[in-house]
Amino acid sequence: MEFAFNDDQLAIRETAETYLAEAAGLERLRAVIHSGTGFDADLWNGLAGEMGFAGLMVPEAHGGAGLSAVEMTLVLEQTGARLAMIPFFETAVLAVQAVLAAGSAAQQAKLLPGLADGSQKAAFAFAPLTGWAGAERLGPRLNRGGSGWLLQGEAGFVTFAHVADLLIIAAQTAAGGISLLSLPASTPGISIARQNPLDVTRPYANIRFADVAVPDEAILGAPGRADLAYRRVLACACGLLAAEQTGGAAFCLSSTVDYAKQRVQFGRLIGSFQAVKHELATMMLQLEAARSAAYYAATAIAEESPELQEAAHVARAWCSEAYKYCAAEAIQLHGGIGFTWEHQAHLYFKRARATASWFGDAVEHREAIAGLIFQENA
Repeated sequence: MEFAFNDDQLAIRETAETYLAEAAGLERLRAVIHSGTGFDADLWNGLAGEMGFAGLMVPEAHGGAGLSAVEMTLVLEQTGARLAMIPFFETAVLAVQAVLAAGSAAQQAKLLPGLADGSQKAAFAFAPLTGWAGAERLGPRLNRGGSGWLLQGEAGFVTFAHVADLLIIAAQTAAGGISLLSLPASTPGISIARQNPLDVTRPYANIRFADVAVPDEAILGAPGRADLAYRRVLACACGLLAAEQTGGAAFCLSSTVDYAKQRVQFGRLIGSFQAVKHELATMMLQLEAARSAAYYAATAIAEESPELQEAAHVARAWCSEAYKYCAAEAIQLHGGIGFTWEHQAHLYFKRARATASWFGDAVEHREAIAGLIFQENA
């Protein structure tokens, strides 16, 4: 397959790269981390609101740009490269795709404009407190209670829940099937407890649902009928999270190459040593293969390809491993300084490790690919 970006797509990438380089540098990242808020409000207002990138995949009829996953990939690469401490992925990808996949026309008209203009920050709650345990294992439960619906249970590892205005929740119904819900984070009965994660650039929280009253209009589509929509959201999440991982791996490589051109050891630039050259070349090979996989997954999402599930699994399996490899090598090739708290290398290593287990690790995605191949040949 021949793949190339058009002029408009290249302009989107350049705009995102330029803006984030100015508004989300390493000094800014450190300042936000030390602030303890776990959220860069100025960056959110700029990227999601003023730049309008949160609405890239929202239809024009609902205030968005009406573009595809390919354009979103170009922005996610840049947010991943800068470890942007904002719920961009959660809002612009997870929430938007959930509403589009399961919501009625009226629900889309109500929810999408706020997501598109950045006035609503979203979080996606679905996994039990023990973490990801496959698509079938959900923490929240939706049951009939009296004259309405009640949401119970707990969800763990919910990213940016502490600043979310809107919660998109995947819940198991008592009669079977999955429901997708949209509830304000301030709904009575919802309690959000922020956790201390490995990756301080993407804060996590646990959410408890204590007999939360759920109105019918908060259920996206029909109760217990969102299984296919939920799986499509997961596929989009995996395919586009791979793009964010690729951006992080690209930063690890570029920053390490820059360092190798400046650091002198034994009277020579370390970049002139053959062993260092080999490691940098391997990082580049890992990165380029990851980028190809991420772009293919984005294209499959954009074209509603029958290969969407396979492409998403391939992208996540490869990009997770590539990011971890590049982040680890960046620490090694920076030498002593790479192991210090003051250097940024450990932030990328932790993001790589944490992101690799979100929505399943590489092993699980390879098992999923094997399952798809088995079904095709059965």
